[in-house]
Amino acid sequence: MKQAFFRFYAELNDFLPAERRMVTFVYPFSGRQTVKHLIEAAGVPHTEVDLVLVNGQSVSFSYFVEDGDRVSVFPVFEAFDITSVTRVRPQPLRRTRFVLDVHLGRLAVYFRMLGFDAKYGKDWRDEQLARLARTEQRILLTRDRELLKRNEVTHGYCIRATSTRLQLIEVIDRFDLSKSIRPFTRCLLCNVPLEPASPDHVARNVPPASRQHYDEFSRCPCCDRTYWKGSHYRRMTRLIDYVLAATCPVQRR
Repeated sequence: MKQAFFRFYAELNDFLPAERRMVTFVYPFSGRQTVKHLIEAAGVPHTEVDLVLVNGQSVSFSYFVEDGDRVSVFPVFEAFDITSVTRVRPQPLRRTRFVLDVHLGRLAVYFRMLGFDAKYGKDWRDEQLARLARTEQRILLTRDRELLKRNEVTHGYCIRATSTRLQLIEVIDRFDLSKSIRPFTRCLLCNVPLEPASPDHVARNVPPASRQHYDEFSRCPCCDRTYWKGSHYRRMTRLIDYVLAATCPVQRR
């Protein structure tokens, strides 16, 4: 039996049992094992890792761990430039688009409310989610770390929070999305961009009292749902203010 010495840093410790957090621990293994396999066997999805050092040298996920190796595993770096070493994560996607697993339906609606492209299907299986993430170049959001360990998932994030509001704030912070928020520009049901519509065009979908009080309407070109600045809009605005206050405290002073 071989053994290596592993140390995980910062938020990667969220995935480890208590006795392995914030310490160097002995990791026994047999045969030829890649560092990616051992990292994921320890419980950490590869999508959460940005840099791996073995004996102080940067390596890729394909590195075969040797007996006695000292392995340091780091999460995504936001404040440090590590371009001189091997980043194991692929470059960020050109467009920030999401696909969410079956347990995050409400979060998908919240993302659409903020204007983000967020695909969701309540019956989608893990293989469908992984395939969508790869073929459409989407970030897979889930609380299932095993789903993120699939090889075809290149961009993903394991959400820690359980409250939908806190999940929303967590992802916005993680991907630095606060400046990209475009509220009320996307259908909450269909996920497609809304189009402006005249009062006459939406007359069959809007109560007469609302047509008398409002003159700005949007409609979904897919499902024909109509949106206007009624009581539901005001409730959603309060949620957006809450999110912005939590993610951009300096900006709102």
